[in-house]
Amino acid sequence: MKKNKISKNWLIKQKKDSFFIQSKIYGYRSRSAFKLIEMNKKFKFLKKNSSLLDLGSSPGGWSQVARKEIIKGKILALDIKFMEKIGNVDFIQGDFSEKEIYKKIFSYFNNKIDVVLSDMAANTTGSKMIDSYRTGELCLNAMKLAKEILNPDGVFLSKIFMGSVYEEINEKAKKYFKKIVKYKPLSSKKESKEIYIFCKGILKI
Repeated sequence: MKKNKISKNWLIKQKKDSFFIQSKIYGYRSRSAFKLIEMNKKFKFLKKNSSLLDLGSSPGGWSQVARKEIIKGKILALDIKFMEKIGNVDFIQGDFSEKEIYKKIFSYFNNKIDVVLSDMAANTTGSKMIDSYRTGELCLNAMKLAKEILNPDGVFLSKIFMGSVYEEINEKAKKYFKKIVKYKPLSSKKESKEIYIFCKGILKI
């Protein structure tokens, strides 16, 4: 009974959410599409010839936005969950930390790429501290992949939560990238502790 009440409250909040409503109007699969639209307007990193990897892509909102901006480049979406087909976006279902999936990513692009996106978040456990930590670990793993696959002027954009892993993410970013900006989109819910880290330009180590 309690679970049903929570579900109903969630649905009521969603119906009142202007970005959720807009996502339905514009045909985006998730309200998070507006976060990427806003961040691209600010940082201007999606180019028509870009090659892009979208980690944690399902249900596909970020890949939809990327495809509208990237007309001639390659887009690879990846998630452990299934994602319905998006035109001119290739999809791999799997865990990017697994060796075989890792090889498939590098084989797909065949050289360095321009953008790595990560809107990944760990499944919630009920403990904000644990959820923050696990999502932070996902960001660190994505950052490591980005460092290896991005071209010298490439961009890494990832969700993070303020918490125990925040400082480690910040320190790693400083070692890997020339430019680092933390940003909270207007479309990110006020009560959410999520922010995004925008990194550009690989540092030679």
